Amino acid sequence: MTAPRGPSTGHIVVGVDGSEPSRSALRWAARLSSVLGCPIDAVLAWETPASYGLAYLPDDWRPDIDAQTELDQTIESVFGADRPAELTLCVDQGNPVEALLKRSDGAEMIVVGSRGHGGFAGLLLGSVSASCAEHARCSVLVVHGDPSPTTP
Repeated sequence: MTAPRGPSTGHIVVGVDGSEPSRSALRWAARLSSVLGCPIDAVLAWETPASYGLAYLPDDWRPDIDAQTELDQTIESVFGADRPAELTLCVDQGNPVEALLKRSDGAEMIVVGSRGHGGFAGLLLGSVSASCAEHARCSVLVVHGDPSPTTP
């Protein structure tokens, strides 16, 4: 059953993790943003890996700063000086799927790469893209390997 779609705020949510598929998703989101006239929310979510206990984390570990640095570097590598004017960078603590789904309520669409960091390379979709496609409250574009959209 499809969840009812809330009123659109006209923004595009794009999942970013620093991987090449997420860079492709950013390029697609920028192209769609220019065509649709929508701002972009670039979202990088992080959580403490369950395999680590608090006793094993380094005292100087700052995942929020590391996540912001990764997001900034990814944006710079994709856009350089041509960064979209209406681009908001969002770093969320928590599960990436939950962060994207929360932002899907009222969004025009979510754009994600088919695979991110980690996981099994042979799978068609990663867990984040598959979960977003199944549960988002807006349209979802899953970018498969195409490094950038075709320009008009």
